[in-house]
Amino acid sequence: MNSVPKAGEFLGHPKGLFLLFGTEMWERFGYYGMRAILVLYLVAQVQNGGFGWSNADALSLYGTFTMAVYLTPLFGGWLADNVLGQRKAIIIGGILMAAGHFIMGIPHSVVAGQEVNVFYLGLALLCLGNGLFKPNISTMVGDLYQEGDKRRDGAFTIFYMGINLGGALGPLVAGYVAAVVNWQAGFIAAGVGMIISVVMQLILSQKYLGDIGKVPSAKLSQQMSDSLTKEPLTKKEKDRIRVIFTMSVFSIIFWMGFEQAGGLMNLFANDYTNRMFMGFEIPASWFQSLNSIFIIVFAPLVAMIWLKLDNKEPNSPVKFAIGLVFLALGFLTMMLALATEGGEAGDTLQISMIWLVLFYMFHTLGELCLSPIGLSMVSKLAPLRLASLLMGIWFLCTAVANKLAGLVGSFIGEGQEAMKNAMSIFIGLGGVALLSAVLMYLLSNKLVDWMHGAEGKHEPHTQEHYLAEELEVSAEKQ
Repeated sequence: MNSVPKAGEFLGHPKGLFLLFGTEMWERFGYYGMRAILVLYLVAQVQNGGFGWSNADALSLYGTFTMAVYLTPLFGGWLADNVLGQRKAIIIGGILMAAGHFIMGIPHSVVAGQEVNVFYLGLALLCLGNGLFKPNISTMVGDLYQEGDKRRDGAFTIFYMGINLGGALGPLVAGYVAAVVNWQAGFIAAGVGMIISVVMQLILSQKYLGDIGKVPSAKLSQQMSDSLTKEPLTKKEKDRIRVIFTMSVFSIIFWMGFEQAGGLMNLFANDYTNRMFMGFEIPASWFQSLNSIFIIVFAPLVAMIWLKLDNKEPNSPVKFAIGLVFLALGFLTMMLALATEGGEAGDTLQISMIWLVLFYMFHTLGELCLSPIGLSMVSKLAPLRLASLLMGIWFLCTAVANKLAGLVGSFIGEGQEAMKNAMSIFIGLGGVALLSAVLMYLLSNKLVDWMHGAEGKHEPHTQEHYLAEELEVSAEKQ
């Protein structure tokens, strides 16, 4: 049984919440700072400190890396639940990620002839560390509160603000350091954030978290699962599993488009966008902060809209459809950018930054409509004995989407053909998103029927509940 230490409260919540807030914020600072410059580093010319890879090769690797980010937590979560406990898993994961950042920050001259191998070692450590860190820290937030504590929703709201604060600051700092010093310094800046995260846990966790996360917690659940595995699935359970599979497939389409942000759109910002503002050239990596900034700005507004709609609030499948429409609008924005500002020489095109800002705004609105539903849907609909398996399938679909995103983005090509290819990619992704939205809307009533009352239309909701639900968008991006 976990015990919460009597360390006092801050803003009406246990102080341990703000330790977890800071731990997650600095980890996200490191991860998003590194991710913002990763593709740009790969395609940068060798004489400029990069690897000189083609766009296709860089985006393919980016897709593989982000796929691994969503696959390794399946193993890391099991290891924490059954062997390490959440606290040790977070610390070990943080150390591995910090090592990955700093290894990627080793100057090429120090490892001459082994630059690529050293780079791959750094990426591998990041993936392994992420697998241990990602699935465990969010669970510890819930453990700070007794069952039925009304402060829990507000706690997750605060916690996910930390995610987005780190996600906004990381690209700004690491991107700036990479631009004015060199790429390796940018990776080191990201690693410093990870070190701060680990040190906070090592020094303060016992005082503010007590025994939370020390003992592996899955043994009892495994025993319950073992006792239930022999029971056949009921018709209600089969219908609910159909809903999970259906919406998981549609989520692949959304994330395949959304995750162009760190790959294709990062290159687009770098090569084909006029980034001059009042005599200052804005680093391309800074655009990676827009998503987190827009979440902080729009999540309360979206929550208020759902509250105002009350009983007219759309059901989960319809929200999915709305999210896909916003995804299509983002790509429509880029189609308009190319159509109105395109020139004959694709490699010299320089569109206005406002198009990219609008692109990220629409995609963030789509994310706020769709993403909070995912984990909540699995937890509500999955039979207890299959909950872990179905949650794994949800993350597996997200991993597949990230790999597909890299594959689709890799068709951008080089030079003169890049803009023609970009228009085709935007049309394809936007068209698929729009058709998927229509199909999801047409299926919505049937999916709600298959939920067998789990949608809970008449459950009372508070402002904090909605904010936590909207900001839970970031849990899947950890």
